[in-house]
Amino acid sequence: MGLLDGKTALITGAGRGQGRAHALALASEGARIVAVDIGEGVESVPYALATEQDLARTAEEVETAGGSIVTVLADVRDQASLAAAVDAGLARFGAIDICVANAGVFSVAPIWEMSEQQWTQMIDINLSGVWRTAKAVLPHMIERRGGSLVLIASVNALEPGSGTGHYTSAKHGILGLCRSIAVEVAPYGVRCNAVCPGAVDTGMLNWPEMYNWLSGKESGGTHLDLRKAGARYHALAPADVMAPGDISGAVLFLSSDLARSVTGIALPVDRGHLLLPKTNENSASYADGLA
Repeated sequence: MGLLDGKTALITGAGRGQGRAHALALASEGARIVAVDIGEGVESVPYALATEQDLARTAEEVETAGGSIVTVLADVRDQASLAAAVDAGLARFGAIDICVANAGVFSVAPIWEMSEQQWTQMIDINLSGVWRTAKAVLPHMIERRGGSLVLIASVNALEPGSGTGHYTSAKHGILGLCRSIAVEVAPYGVRCNAVCPGAVDTGMLNWPEMYNWLSGKESGGTHLDLRKAGARYHALAPADVMAPGDISGAVLFLSSDLARSVTGIALPVDRGHLLLPKTNENSASYADGLA
């Protein structure tokens, strides 16, 4: 018997990375999967997003492991496409019991240099997209008087971030949204919680300019620089950048009846990052010149 036998989970951003890991983890416990991803790029995002082929690979891996899955191309900026994803899940499996709002993007820019497009698209995908996803599934869950929403936030929902003001603002907003949803749907037996990952080894962090930014290099950064940054970022050994599956255990817990009395929480999965003291990296040059 699996923890999620007989249940169906809709997961956004399921084409790769955390989304694929969550799909595999939930399917391994008996959940049927509705896997959703955009399948194309976004103008202000400086790295390639999941493709239609990536989403097909998620389906292949779930089916190879013995699970059932339907895939849907949808953009979390478009309510109609999310409604279509819900309809596809209902048509195939008859119900949606779990929703993992995982889709998100990342970029880096100082607040005063950030373009209107960078800010707007970040908020539209990482915050408004989570709201639209919840809006798409909640009427069905309310009607059935049960369900679990898991919103993927970030440790940046719990602390500031230099160079990531748009991302940090969106992730802070997810926690406000999570708590508001939890209060509103509690009378219907529906739960809503957030997971706050630390640094995870996904496509979001795997691109050359990100390697350079993390390492402080002008050019020539590599994946090793990402791993070293993860080691500095985390406390718990092995203090490396985390694998996508490291987050999936928390998603599985919150999706299951093991968490039937848990709602409205923000659960960090960060290898102890939030335990570490912060330093003022911007003052390094000034500090070096102090007598």
